Amino acid sequence: MKILGMDSSGLVASVAVVENDILVAEYTVNHKKTHSQTLLPMLDEVVKMTELDLDTVDAIAVAAGPGSFTGLRIGAATVKALGLALDKPVVSVPTCYGLAYNIWGTDKLVCPILDARRNQVYTGVFQFVDGKLDVVVDQDAMGIDELVEKLNGFGREVVFVGDGIPVYGDYIMENLKIGFVFAPAGFNRQRASSVAALGLQLYKEGKYESADDHKPIYLRKSQAEREREEQLKKEG
Repeated sequence: MKILGMDSSGLVASVAVVENDILVAEYTVNHKKTHSQTLLPMLDEVVKMTELDLDTVDAIAVAAGPGSFTGLRIGAATVKALGLALDKPVVSVPTCYGLAYNIWGTDKLVCPILDARRNQVYTGVFQFVDGKLDVVVDQDAMGIDELVEKLNGFGREVVFVGDGIPVYGDYIMENLKIGFVFAPAGFNRQRASSVAALGLQLYKEGKYESADDHKPIYLRKSQAEREREEQLKKEG
């Protein structure tokens, strides 16, 4: 079984191909270029380097959100176009689930934190049970103070992943009362290989959709939408 994985939910752009339990290829770039510039060229390079016939792919897994609104829209548009053109289903992998999967097999809690601005993070709490990802707290947007309070309440060691670490790392170190580590390079940002590997598991469980039905998971309104609503309230 072959899964094409894509992640453009943050600054990282990543494309991977997983076949059964083997990572065939992964192309990841964490640099200041727009995903509209990088995602399709990266896919093209993976196809060329692995001599991949996209018609042989069983499904396309995508990091569906939360994350960058622009990045999510680019990723959604890309997988919808590919899925429709190839007549392949789409596996919608929540971004925090994919990030947690980077730390597969740990006996610690895994806590992805994505910077959502205004002292908020997109986050969730996960663990691995019998080799499968188990949701302890489902992904949501919350204040970093609320998250730290929740984690202190669990009383278990935690592994943090995500781009929120540089932003909120000092706050975590000052306020978290339990053991924790920040995941190292190679594991602390979005990876399409994790999206594809988890996507494969979800596909086997029948958790997929048509390309036409795929929509990003935003969790909250964009800053522009919030500012527009605030302006309308003032005018009203």
